[in-house]
Amino acid sequence: MKSYLLSELSALVEATLTEALPDTYWVQAEVASLSEKSGHGYFDLVEKGKNGMLAAKMRATCWSNIFPMLSTYFTQETGCSLQAGMQILVEVEVQYHSVYGLSLNIVNIDPRFTIGDLARQRQQTIQQLISDGVMGMQSELRLPTLCQRIAVISAETAAGYGDFCDQLVHSGYRFIPTLFPAVMQGDKAEQSILQALNAIAKQDDAFDTVVIIRGGGATTDLSCFDSYTLCATCAQFPLPILTGIGHTRDVSVLDMVAHQALKTPTAVAAFLIDKSAAESERVQLLRNRLRQTAERQILIRRHRIEMLQQRIALSSPERIYKMGYSLTTLNGKVVRCTNDIAQGQLLTTHLIDGEVQSIVQ
Repeated sequence: MKSYLLSELSALVEATLTEALPDTYWVQAEVASLSEKSGHGYFDLVEKGKNGMLAAKMRATCWSNIFPMLSTYFTQETGCSLQAGMQILVEVEVQYHSVYGLSLNIVNIDPRFTIGDLARQRQQTIQQLISDGVMGMQSELRLPTLCQRIAVISAETAAGYGDFCDQLVHSGYRFIPTLFPAVMQGDKAEQSILQALNAIAKQDDAFDTVVIIRGGGATTDLSCFDSYTLCATCAQFPLPILTGIGHTRDVSVLDMVAHQALKTPTAVAAFLIDKSAAESERVQLLRNRLRQTAERQILIRRHRIEMLQQRIALSSPERIYKMGYSLTTLNGKVVRCTNDIAQGQLLTTHLIDGEVQSIVQ
């Protein structure tokens, strides 16, 4: 019976595969995991059946002489960095190593396949949000006239967050931003942002609005902002949400469900500052109108008082006395006719310079 050393059998397998599969092959697969080390890209590629069960799984490597170029090309074309969960179409060589076993060597990638899949997923998200009746819920919320207490979801070290805060600080208006740190790109972004939203929801009465911002760096990874779970959560959030995701290629689904979508973090800051400026101007206008109305009312009241004073002066006893008239009283009461008095009663006649008493005869 012929026997082989393990290395001999491995060499036979390698030679057989090389002879049977000498070309490169375009393969559709989902990226289950991706890591980078020393410039190389290490992939786990999978295929899932209709029931979600694993149908196939293989390791793949993209070596450092080509991986940086391919990943940059992919990002430029799709607007997203290569990451777990993506459907990709790659050109591969089939390789076998006596120690590491069977694997694929990635030599090319077609971003158009991923763009189509992302577009399909995006459209599914939009249709599901519409079907659920939550697409327009944020627009029904009232954005406070003064948005001073701001819950901010951003990476703490992001340049966009720094720019956002700087603009608020130097605006001359009072703002109170509170940061809820989150990962804003990559496969951990969605869960991280959801955790920040949950933390805000527990104290939603402490804030006027939520701001979701990202900025800085060349990567414009927007895939997480098309996620159904994230977008549905934001659509139904109890506080109005403003977005400034820092993108130029397209509008994300999150932008569609937000109360107000702006391009960049600085644009969000400018929006909030403009609202405060408009309110300050409105208050100043009301103050001026109130002052003018009070002054007008004072003049009217003063004129009315002067008219009453004139009427009182014209009707005063002193004026009547000066005109030669007198006033007669009986026991302190004014005598108006002869029937009010009787013989023998003591009358007092009031003149301008004194009183005269007389007895009725």
